[in-house]
Amino acid sequence: MLGIFPMSDSRKNKKIYFVDPDYRAIIPISKFHISKSLLRFLKKRPFQITINTAFAEVIHSCAIVNRTETWINEEIEALFIQLHKLKFAHSIECWQGNKLIGGVYGVAIGGVFFAESMFSSVSNGSKMALLNLVARLWKTGFKLLDVQFLNDHLVQFGAYEIPKIKFKEKLERAINLNIDIHSIGSGDEDFFDCLSEFLQTKTEIS
Repeated sequence: MLGIFPMSDSRKNKKIYFVDPDYRAIIPISKFHISKSLLRFLKKRPFQITINTAFAEVIHSCAIVNRTETWINEEIEALFIQLHKLKFAHSIECWQGNKLIGGVYGVAIGGVFFAESMFSSVSNGSKMALLNLVARLWKTGFKLLDVQFLNDHLVQFGAYEIPKIKFKEKLERAINLNIDIHSIGSGDEDFFDCLSEFLQTKTEIS
């Protein structure tokens, strides 16, 4: 497993290139950081959470919502939709009523989840999607959450960089595990129960 990932220079650029950075950003699943303000917010259960009910909408929104430019060109979008149909790519969605207001998508292989991108059209939409993804990864036994590049937004959740060689060592150990992201229920109550258990045992409140 090479651990490389695809990107493009812009939405309309049809060229795809593969990236293998010297340092890789990961989020420690069992030590996810959550702020006190986000904790208070999620206790209100402001959104409904689903998995894999609107993958195409999530990746399209990641490409266009609140962005002037993106690395997700139309070819990458179409390829990931095919990966979703093959049950490798997954999305977590946040809803207000019938409106999709946040989400995150990526690829699951073995015990590794390669998070690609997330979006939010209302405050905390992407944070709630990411938090519910992490809780599900923890509950189902995933060992590695790759987020590619480090940025200020991801640092708040505990993300940090490791050298490429260390990342590939972790990848080799986790990639061959037999783990199913769907091994727990997928209803909103299932997400709430999973998240509640996760918050009680594993996260770091800051």
